[in-house]
Amino acid sequence: MTTPRRPRLDPEIFNLPVEKMRAGYYSDKYFVRARDVLRADRSSPVVTVQVFTKHDALLGGIDEAIAILKLCSDDWSALQVRALHDGDAITPWEVVLEITGPYDHFALLETLYLGVLSRRTRVGTNTRRVVEAARPKEVMFFPARHDHWMVQTGDGYAAHVAGAIGVSTDAQASWWGSEGVGTVPHGLIAAYGGDTVLASKKFLEHMPADVRLVTLVDFENDCVRTSLELADALGEDLYGVRLDTSEMLVDSSVLPQMGRFRPTGVNPQLVHNVRNALDQAGHEQVRVVVSGGFTVEKIREFEAMSVPVDAYGVGSSLFQGRFDFTADVVLTEGKPCAKVGRAFRENIRLEVVP
Repeated sequence: MTTPRRPRLDPEIFNLPVEKMRAGYYSDKYFVRARDVLRADRSSPVVTVQVFTKHDALLGGIDEAIAILKLCSDDWSALQVRALHDGDAITPWEVVLEITGPYDHFALLETLYLGVLSRRTRVGTNTRRVVEAARPKEVMFFPARHDHWMVQTGDGYAAHVAGAIGVSTDAQASWWGSEGVGTVPHGLIAAYGGDTVLASKKFLEHMPADVRLVTLVDFENDCVRTSLELADALGEDLYGVRLDTSEMLVDSSVLPQMGRFRPTGVNPQLVHNVRNALDQAGHEQVRVVVSGGFTVEKIREFEAMSVPVDAYGVGSSLFQGRFDFTADVVLTEGKPCAKVGRAFRENIRLEVVP
């Protein structure tokens, strides 16, 4: 049975600066000049361009790349485009996007669609890796503060396609019609004089009833005591507690247990301490969320040790690595014409883009 394909996003959702893109404002200058030479020479050869990466990855940004071609090329109807889908697993050298048409119609867009594919594939691939490491636990996408605000929408969608169950900003969730999720932050706790319970009560008082209450419990560096105070005061209204202890600190509950494990930050022993204390006090329903420096490797370690985590919040590690894409002209007027080492490669997984 064929798996239903994810519907492609409407090009209008990307809110592209179409006129500036068409003018070459965001393109490498040599592509702009290549187009200008062809136009001045009244030359409009039909070429086939194929796009690939050299990595195993989870493809992201393909619908955005198609939108750039649809809205910013000289004449979309003159192009024949075949492509994979966002969320497809891809292998090194596999063609993910193929464009055939008059080269002067789309030459200057190469910078744009390659950049989109590289960025979204990096975020999506890194997110999928932590999702797989954490499965069946949930992963929340929390890196917005580590990069420019303009990248949020596409990054959030890439993370969503990769399996993250939540993102932290409304912009990140906008392309699939959702909204950001979050916890009671340290700033709100500080605004209420460092009283985590009071800040959480105020949150419940003024937020809609369908907003789940998850509170950071490391403000006083005593996650066990703060978690118990919250659970005792709020009962069933407390959905979860979030541990985010600094890598520079040792939580109060861990101090007596220091020995043959790294005691700083959010470590397995700290999670066990919080979970055991909540269970012993009759608060088994309260979920434990962890964040702060989590990577694929750290999540794998936690899962291998059966650390009682209910969800992971992951941030800056999702921006690591390189997933560059390359575009090559491989056919000119239907005949092989590529630089040495490159050639037309068929990929039966490509689908025609209407």
